[in-house]
Amino acid sequence: MAMNLIKTKKRIMRAIPAFLNSIIKLAVVLFILFPFYWMIITSFKPYAETILMPPTFWPKTFTLSAYTSIFNEMNLGIYLKNSIIITLAIIALQIPIMVPAAYAFAKYKFPGHKLMFGIVLVAFMIPGQVTFIPVYFLMARLGILNTLLPQILPFGANAFGIFLLRQNFMQIPDEIIEAARLDNASELKIMFRLMLPMSKATMITLAMFSFISHWNSYFWPLVMTQSEKVRPLTIAIEKLKDVELGISWNILMAGNVLLVFPIIIIFMFASKKIVRAFAYKGMK
Repeated sequence: MAMNLIKTKKRIMRAIPAFLNSIIKLAVVLFILFPFYWMIITSFKPYAETILMPPTFWPKTFTLSAYTSIFNEMNLGIYLKNSIIITLAIIALQIPIMVPAAYAFAKYKFPGHKLMFGIVLVAFMIPGQVTFIPVYFLMARLGILNTLLPQILPFGANAFGIFLLRQNFMQIPDEIIEAARLDNASELKIMFRLMLPMSKATMITLAMFSFISHWNSYFWPLVMTQSEKVRPLTIAIEKLKDVELGISWNILMAGNVLLVFPIIIIFMFASKKIVRAFAYKGMK
């Protein structure tokens, strides 16, 4: 009898840490997800319900008035179109620049390659706010300010992408490349038909990071543009707060839902690729 009590006590003592661990994890998940939940349900509330005290945690009346107001009164379609064009154009521009650069750093030992790779590492640690003044004057000299181009061209070279892709290329055995060369494959064919498919997880990760970064970009388009015809969605969402009669929280939250929704969808489909992309075996 005493032995059974001791065994039961030990099982309970072992179960307590596991239970506490589950409670902590649940609390962390709720802490992270609650702002998203609040943003979404507020976007479906009428304005009068958003200012109630105490607040309602579930809409008493579901309405799409906030979304219709955004599209009808702000002409949000233009901003949305600009965000899509800017983001996809940047990703399309980065790929033909990143791949040859990463391939050269990974598989060639040319004079000064360590110095040049060091410059790449330094480049991705410098924030855009440091370089925007010379870039601004360059764009002005080219006469392309207040267009989509200054929101695209400065981001064609992705230093972080070159670094991560180079690390991935270094894991691919040289024997595979030599075999391709024996079959008379050109360097371009090796890069884009051999190396790139073998680094699919890394490329998807880089594309997702680039999408999130430039989809959420606010400072750069604010500086480089003045016309609403070429500004992205982030500027439009910020304008929702510039009202004299107070903030319409349901409209503001509806705008943020539209801004965040594509990112959540992309992350849901690409999260496993991110883990694989960072499963690297060391830096050389």
